[in-house]
Amino acid sequence: MTPVDTHRTSPVGGIPDPCVVSDSVGAVVLADGPEEPLLGGDVTEGLVRIGDTVRRPRLPESMLVEAVLRFLEGADFDGAPRFLGIDKQGRQALSFVDGQVAGRPWPDWVADDDRAASVARLVRRLDDAMQSFGVPEHLVIDSWPELPGMPASIAGPPRFVGHMDVTPENVVFVDGHARAMIDFDLARPTDRVGEVCNVLLWWAPLMPFSDREPAVRAVDAIARAALIVDEYGLEPADRERIVPLVRNSAERAWFSMRDRAERFGGGWQRMWDEGVGDRILRRQQWLAEQADALYAAVNGR
Repeated sequence: MTPVDTHRTSPVGGIPDPCVVSDSVGAVVLADGPEEPLLGGDVTEGLVRIGDTVRRPRLPESMLVEAVLRFLEGADFDGAPRFLGIDKQGRQALSFVDGQVAGRPWPDWVADDDRAASVARLVRRLDDAMQSFGVPEHLVIDSWPELPGMPASIAGPPRFVGHMDVTPENVVFVDGHARAMIDFDLARPTDRVGEVCNVLLWWAPLMPFSDREPAVRAVDAIARAALIVDEYGLEPADRERIVPLVRNSAERAWFSMRDRAERFGGGWQRMWDEGVGDRILRRQQWLAEQADALYAAVNGR
C-alpha cells in the first residue's frame, strides 16, 4: 500500500471502530485487520494503521510513553493520542488523530506564523498538564548518556516529562491550528526552557538558511523565535536561559547523534550518513553568529 502522512482518530465515545472492541467483561481487545503503512519520522519504522488505530513497535522507552499517554487521558488533555493497549504482535496500539500532518518536504504552510503560534500554545497546554506527572525515575531510561568530549549540560533540573520532539511531522493541525501532538517516543525529563528550545529548533527554525527545508527558508527565524516564546508564555527569568541553552544543546547534539548512530543504527545511522553531524556543526556556527540578535528578540529588547 502507498504510505500516507495523515493521522486520524475517532473521538473517545465516538463511532465504534471494528479494530477496537470489548470482551464480555469490558476489557479492550485489539483486533487484527488490513494494515496501511504510515510515514514515520526520521527514526521510527514499522508504523501501520489498522482501522482507527496506529500500531507502533515497542521500544525500551515505551513504558514511559504509555504512562504519559494514560496520564494525559486521565487529565482530560485532548491534544494527544490515547494509548489503547498492546496488540497480539506486541505493538503499541494508539488512536489516530484526525487532521493534517507535514511530510517531507515540508508543505508551505509550515512557514505560517499563525500555525507556529498555535504550536507554542499547544505545547504550553501539554506542559501545564504534565506538571503533576513529575519525573517518575522508575520509568526513565537514560538513553542520552554523557559522552567523552561532550560539553557539560547547562540545562536546569528536570521538572516534568516533555515531548521534546516537536517537529512539523509530529503536530496534527485542524483548520490551520495545532490540534494534537503525536509520536512521544523521545519524551523525556526536561523543564520549560528545554521544551521551548526544542520547539524553536524546528519552528523558528534555529538553523542556517542552507540547512532549512525550502518551505521555511524565507522565514525570519529571529522574529519567529520571539513569537513562539511569547505565545508559549515563558517567564522572563526563563527567557534569559534560552540562548545559552540552545547553544549548549547544539554543542552536545553532535556527540549524542554520533553515539545513537553507533549504538542503534537504523534511522539514526541513516541520518548520520546523510550528514546530520555536519548540519549540527553549521548550526553551532549560526547560533554563535546570531546569539546577540536572538537574545534581544526572545527577551523583548
